[in-house]
Amino acid sequence: MKLVIVGGVAGGASAATRARRLSEEATIVIFERGPDVSFANCGLPYYIGGEITQRDKLLVVTPERFRDRYRLDVRTRSEVQAIDRPAKKVRVRDLATGRDYDESYDKLILAPGAAPIRPPLPGIDLPGIFTLRSLDDTDRIKAAVDRGARRAVVIGAGFIGLEVVENLVRRGIDTTLVELQDQVLPPVDKELTPPILDQMRRHGVRVVLGQSADGFEPDSDGLAVRLKSGERLPAHLVVLGVGVRPENSLAVAAGLDIGPRGGIRVNEHMQTSDPDIYAVGDAVEVRDFVTGEPTQVPLAGPANRQGRIAADHIFGRPSRYRGTQGTAIVRVFDVTVAMTGASEKTLRRLQRPFLKVYVHPSHHAGYYPGAQPMTLKLLFQPNTGKILGAQIVGGAGVDKRIDILAVAIQAGMTVFDLEEMELAYAPQFGSAKDPINMVGFVAAGLLRGDHPQVTADQLLDSTDSAGSSFLLDVRTPQEFQAGHIPQAVNIPLDQLRSRLGELPSDRPLTVYCQAGLRGYLATRLLRQKGFDAANISGGYTSYRLFDAARAPHATPVGKPSSV
Repeated sequence: MKLVIVGGVAGGASAATRARRLSEEATIVIFERGPDVSFANCGLPYYIGGEITQRDKLLVVTPERFRDRYRLDVRTRSEVQAIDRPAKKVRVRDLATGRDYDESYDKLILAPGAAPIRPPLPGIDLPGIFTLRSLDDTDRIKAAVDRGARRAVVIGAGFIGLEVVENLVRRGIDTTLVELQDQVLPPVDKELTPPILDQMRRHGVRVVLGQSADGFEPDSDGLAVRLKSGERLPAHLVVLGVGVRPENSLAVAAGLDIGPRGGIRVNEHMQTSDPDIYAVGDAVEVRDFVTGEPTQVPLAGPANRQGRIAADHIFGRPSRYRGTQGTAIVRVFDVTVAMTGASEKTLRRLQRPFLKVYVHPSHHAGYYPGAQPMTLKLLFQPNTGKILGAQIVGGAGVDKRIDILAVAIQAGMTVFDLEEMELAYAPQFGSAKDPINMVGFVAAGLLRGDHPQVTADQLLDSTDSAGSSFLLDVRTPQEFQAGHIPQAVNIPLDQLRSRLGELPSDRPLTVYCQAGLRGYLATRLLRQKGFDAANISGGYTSYRLFDAARAPHATPVGKPSSV
């Protein structure tokens, strides 16, 4: 068996090492266009920012280690230029010498990755305009920073853009972030993003939403980015983070099936339309684990698994790729944002039915010093309670909870399962009722009919603040005076039983507190007293998040109460 792999990094390198573990006799050749066959591309921004201080720490496995430990034929600076499917060979150019030659294969794995998009704008090739994909890109950006760059513009507020912004600011650079959409981090639902904006503004980042670059031009002190609005942003360096496109040219030229967004089509074994050619990583079109729809998700974890699965299948094992559910996490200064499964915007686009709830717990017991708040949004099926997706924004503990929910989605769990989860508890790590349990209680209670709810966006979409309902704030007078929903009437929860006569019996009641718990208690009380009451999911904290998301330049929500 002769296995040829085009591309290293996550998918190709994982396929190669897995193949060697399965067959000591196979001939395994890896072609890599660049000088580094396996490097930590997710760590690149942090080397620019100085958190990772040594460049060689980014080299996961060197070509020499691949050769010595795995007996792999690793050929760096070698570009595969064409695939001859009938002859089962590839055309290779040695970039160091310019020599072209053919290499035969029995099985071929394509792992070419995805390339950063460089939009065809005037001045796009001026010095000082960078993308970030490789170690060479990293070296160029770091060199510009080390030379004393004082101003930067980052275009695109996705995961890479936000990480680059954080690390440029860490180096003391005055940074502006430009995003075409009306929110940062577009994969996340908009109401989860105000804390990100808050963090960036606190660290001096100017955020320009709903704008795009129209061109680039030389400036007396470096560059200028010209926006569609006509505004000019001076900069010493520009980093483009507007997205990636699959590196599919080899597959297209070879006549392999390609999806509408350019991803190489593969089956569950990672085989392309040619059964002797496999494809893995950022270049492939995969199935969304939750929705079943074709999608492209450039993440390192899925690429690693796909490489292993391709190697397994080549050597006779019936491995299958389940699909990608898009579990991802990013830190932006002091806030962490994570997601898994389907977002609300995806479910709405696909017209899939769902329910959603919000909770705002602390990451560990409130009585133990250092408890940090988080906002957790859960999406689930209305009839079964099956979990469809989750998003969390907060500080410590976000990673732990998103990973639990990612596993729950993989296992096909429901919100009722979240109620019953037994999770590790000590006050410095969690709570006896963990945030995972809490969101399960809220979602399961909604499905059981224990506490009908109104979401904050439904309230804001009403013709007035409360629509046709009576809006009841059950917080303390001090909390009410500090800020409340317009037209709300304040009756503290502890006085509610004695003041029921002040409530209308002929109108629905919309109840809220700070984060949901007291509103839930009030809703239970009122419904047992004959009132048509519903709780605002996540309370005033959720309301302020939605309100801030609709006015992006407003000050986002501060630290929520836990009750």
